[in-house]
Amino acid sequence: MTPRILIIAGSDSGGGAGIQADIKTVTMLQGHAMTAITALTAQNTLGVTGVMPVPAEFVIRQMDAVISDIGVDAVKIGMIGSPETAHAVADRLEHLAVPIVFDPVMVATSGALLADEATIAAFGRLMRLASVVTPNIPELEALGGEQAVLAHGCHLLAKGGHAEGHWIVDRLIAPSGEEVRRLEAKRFDTDDTHGTGCTLASALATGLGRGFPIAKAFGDAVCFTRIAILEAPGLGEGSGPLGQQYATDFQWGERDHD
Repeated sequence: MTPRILIIAGSDSGGGAGIQADIKTVTMLQGHAMTAITALTAQNTLGVTGVMPVPAEFVIRQMDAVISDIGVDAVKIGMIGSPETAHAVADRLEHLAVPIVFDPVMVATSGALLADEATIAAFGRLMRLASVVTPNIPELEALGGEQAVLAHGCHLLAKGGHAEGHWIVDRLIAPSGEEVRRLEAKRFDTDDTHGTGCTLASALATGLGRGFPIAKAFGDAVCFTRIAILEAPGLGEGSGPLGQQYATDFQWGERDHD
């Protein structure tokens, strides 16, 4: 089976995050990546110098083109671009019965703002449709905390990469508030983490698109992301991209993630 993954996200001209990281991740995990680009960004490892949103109507046209022909097994949502796009995407996804992973992108690794207050306010509709929402610590705080996210009826993948300390704790929490799974791992001493969140969410979507249970897909997605960080090629003068293309020894389900 080749899982068909529809990625709704912005483009990163530097190839580190966004659509580019998503495509590399899905491809390395033997999935077929399809895209609906929500925004163009001019950025590199040092920062974002420009953002050009794609009109909501054209985002939907991209979605319809692939859904009507190729089909979809899972959806990954990243940078959404505008509140109009958030609502238009939600309208379209209401009729699509597949797993949806929503990575509520608000700020780039460099610190550049990628979602204004109106767009963040529209995230509620996407969270209600999502199977799992994957915020980092600042994003989770901006969304109102764990209970506010879980109130939408989705799973929460609470990422721990922005916390202090030598260990990173990633937690998968059910809508009931029960912690389904917790993964603890040593923090890597590296600045090459641009696109980590995109990679994790796309890997998770690919696992769900394969039909894996969410706990298994979560464990494998974290494993793949950590390998990609270790294999980062060291490009650029700032926060460099991951090395998804070098994670060739990853195999689904071959590791004990606990």
